[in-house]
Amino acid sequence: MIITPLLVIFLIIVFVLLFLFLNTVDKRKWLSGLISLVLTPFVFFFLFYPFLNIISSYHHQKYFNSDAWIEKPALRYEMIDNTIESDTLIGVSREKITQLLGKEEWLTWDDAKKAHDINKWNYGLGIEPGAFTDERECVEITFQNDKVVALKTYQEDITFENEKE
Repeated sequence: MIITPLLVIFLIIVFVLLFLFLNTVDKRKWLSGLISLVLTPFVFFFLFYPFLNIISSYHHQKYFNSDAWIEKPALRYEMIDNTIESDTLIGVSREKITQLLGKEEWLTWDDAKKAHDINKWNYGLGIEPGAFTDERECVEITFQNDKVVALKTYQEDITFENEKE
């Protein structure tokens, strides 16, 4: 485990909260302090830390990997930030994109043409972890002269459609 300033601050916060709570149960400060010191790591790792993970939207960033993109579409959100920042796909041909990412999942609708725009491919990136996530991540890849010129991420509402049998 790496000890960071943020970890130390959180541990101190948990210790102080435990101390204040235990001090209401028993007025002996030395006993409250001792019990708080023993309980702090347990309370932090089994209560505070999991709760922090549930409410935060932090996720690990990964480098682009074509195999992982195709095999695990629900985890694409982990790769997209690095892919956009490093311009990994800019200038890549349409054929190469099909090899790397697979066939487009859907095309962007163009209201002016009243048709799908074949130069704007979309892929679902999955749902970022978090307790209050109600949107899924997507990426739009724009082509010009059969080369990628832009990648744009966006969110769309998660919908659960009933399948009729």
